[in-house]
Amino acid sequence: MCGKVVVTGGAGFIGSHLVDRLVEEGVEEIVVIDNFSSGSLKNLERHRGKKYLRIINEDLKNWGSSWINEFDGAEIVFHYAANPEVRVAATNPRIHFEENLKATFNVLEAARLMDVKYHVFASSSTVYGDAKTIPTPEDYQPLEPISVYGSVKLGAEYLYITYSLLYGFRSLILRYANIVGPRSNHGVIIDFIRKLRRNPRELEILGDGSQKKSYLYISDTVDATLHLFKVFKKTSEPYQIYNVGNEDWVSVIEIADIVVKEMGLKNVKYIFKPMTPDGRGWPGDVKLMLLDITKLKKTGWKPRYSSREAVAETARAIIKQGIMEA
Repeated sequence: MCGKVVVTGGAGFIGSHLVDRLVEEGVEEIVVIDNFSSGSLKNLERHRGKKYLRIINEDLKNWGSSWINEFDGAEIVFHYAANPEVRVAATNPRIHFEENLKATFNVLEAARLMDVKYHVFASSSTVYGDAKTIPTPEDYQPLEPISVYGSVKLGAEYLYITYSLLYGFRSLILRYANIVGPRSNHGVIIDFIRKLRRNPRELEILGDGSQKKSYLYISDTVDATLHLFKVFKKTSEPYQIYNVGNEDWVSVIEIADIVVKEMGLKNVKYIFKPMTPDGRGWPGDVKLMLLDITKLKKTGWKPRYSSREAVAETARAIIKQGIMEA
């Protein structure tokens, strides 16, 4: 693909799978910058000690640190460092500001100083909030996030747009749906597995179970990401925004059924715990989310796994790992 690439958050879930694929693509030098707040060295174990990979344990929130120099000579920055837990904002919204917005500004400044031209930013479907149009296209308005996580992702998008127009960056902004797969360490699938390992007879479900969302398997996610970058690179536009999700969706109850089946359990009692009058799992939870991926499909790409298949594959992988503590 190219000579040198920086992957922020490269020890995390999506970031580490991206690193795997960049190696396969023949990237000569990959620099991972991660503070390991949610990422793990285990995710990069197969690459440790190899000449093509350097792992920098630094915090992007700390401007003036040595990590800034790692951008020198890079052709692309994949910015995937973030706190991925949407619910944390209910008790500590500052975490999302610091980890997801301040860090993004610092990354952009480092890239400006080191003259890095190409950027891929991991945004989120949460920027749409409770969209009235489903499936939701990229040009949907108004963008009204209902979580601090969604608002800082949207703020970061505008930073990328401004830097692209003002400083000549070329930025690919990807609004990901719920991404699932091995190495994930948060989300509804893992939550269910943990609970059922503690008590295989009953399962507490946050919300009324009718929440319905799209899920995309990690291999599809990385495929779409690199495919879109190659498409984007052939254009002359300063920035582009794409939805990256699936063509279908599943409810939380369906996810519970899949996890119960994959764990070989029967007669599990579901206990619903809605946190809002309309049955959401927590304040700020988007109850219905299905992205319109028409724009993505027009580039010649579509997902291999359905949402249901993605959930089942993820459940199998996590159960097989046997590392989920009760």
